[in-house]
Amino acid sequence: MSDAASFASGKGHRDENFPVASWLIKPALRAPVLAFYRFARAADDVADHATASAEEKLAALARMEAGLGGEAGASAESDALRAALRDHGVTDQHARDLLEAFRRDVTKLRYTDWADLMDYCRYSAAPVGRFVLDVHGESRATWPANDALCSALQVINHLQDCAKDYRNLDRVYIPLDTLAGQGIGVEALGEKRASAPLRAVLVALAQRTNALLDQSRVFAGRIADRRLALEVGVIQTLAESLTNRLMHRDPLSERVHHRPIEMIGLALRGGLGVAAGRLRRSISGKQPDLRGSRG
Repeated sequence: MSDAASFASGKGHRDENFPVASWLIKPALRAPVLAFYRFARAADDVADHATASAEEKLAALARMEAGLGGEAGASAESDALRAALRDHGVTDQHARDLLEAFRRDVTKLRYTDWADLMDYCRYSAAPVGRFVLDVHGESRATWPANDALCSALQVINHLQDCAKDYRNLDRVYIPLDTLAGQGIGVEALGEKRASAPLRAVLVALAQRTNALLDQSRVFAGRIADRRLALEVGVIQTLAESLTNRLMHRDPLSERVHHRPIEMIGLALRGGLGVAAGRLRRSISGKQPDLRGSRG
């Protein structure tokens, strides 16, 4: 397997649980956001490939990093992203951080506690939002709220897919100490439906995710770009809904993902909420706190 295309899953940006470069984003900025997404998707497909060896996966990820550094032809996705980064004056550190997360996906199959999982999210999730903020020229004072939201999105995905990750990849993001605290092990994820102890673990993790979403609720209001603020408001609303579902539904045996019509209704609610907040601030003369710099 010589390049990322050999590992491709066929999944695209319209298959994700949350909006990626939606029509809310400025048309001129959709191309770099999609270039970053395609780079991330290619690396994710490498790490998650069902039959490739760890050595093959790490070699493919190394080629993608070499492409970011300017090695021509090492990776088509890296070439495209490197050009987008150059055109928009954005650092490649966000992409390099993502590659660190995908290397961990290849070599690390268990997480000991919440802090261990949050360190993973620092590399697997936060860089995505940070890149989007940088390409929009937003203040880095928004990063703490961004990191909270992106980490919440990552944990939501882990909880929704906990059984699939265990069965297909022997990968467990559920912190081991939470399972041990209920007297169970990772094998509980292989059952057809969650036992009472596993449900207690999943609910507790959903509650911790809600705490992250409490931290990120100010995020949209601190973004200068109106269209990006609307998209963040939509994502926040979708995430809050999914977290609530995870507290009441069993991801091993019940559907948690939104259906398309549900996503539309929640998106409208989230976008309208942000728009109303911006209108109120405009009338009152208050502006979002945009202190900080991109430096």
